[in-house]
Amino acid sequence: MREVVAHAEAPRGSLQHYFPGGKEQLFGEAIDWAGRYAARRVTRAMDSLDDPTPSALFAAVVEQWRAEFIEIGYGGGCPLVATVTDTAASSEPLRERANDAFVQWRKPIVSALERMGVPAARAASLAVLMISALEGAVVLARVERSVSALDTVVEELGPVLDAAVDKRRRR
Repeated sequence: MREVVAHAEAPRGSLQHYFPGGKEQLFGEAIDWAGRYAARRVTRAMDSLDDPTPSALFAAVVEQWRAEFIEIGYGGGCPLVATVTDTAASSEPLRERANDAFVQWRKPIVSALERMGVPAARAASLAVLMISALEGAVVLARVERSVSALDTVVEELGPVLDAAVDKRRRR
């Protein structure tokens, strides 16, 4: 909490005023924000596509991370995963909020995949696969100080994603 106050250059009392629930409330708010942020990134990626395909959507989402790492370095990562890793195992309310945040992140992916013609059940499982692959690649990119893992998941997962499209269902 001291680090948050120092980073914000705010008096400690203001942190306690806005987060009377202390560290757990602050982490909970961070988890909620991260879920909304991740969902917005998916929506922006989908909106950027001229010819939406599952592989193009995944590549566009991954490209956001790729560009971020190249532009500002490898110090950042997914705020949702960072918060979950540090807190969810020790707090059931934070674990529940983290689950809700991941559900919120998956929703626009599932919706986009269904619009592209992926059957609903498969869209849900592919959304889990896409997030899991992305998160793993983000961790590897940070450790390796290279976007290579991001490039690899796009290349390897793309054909799997596109193969899930039922051309008769495409909207």
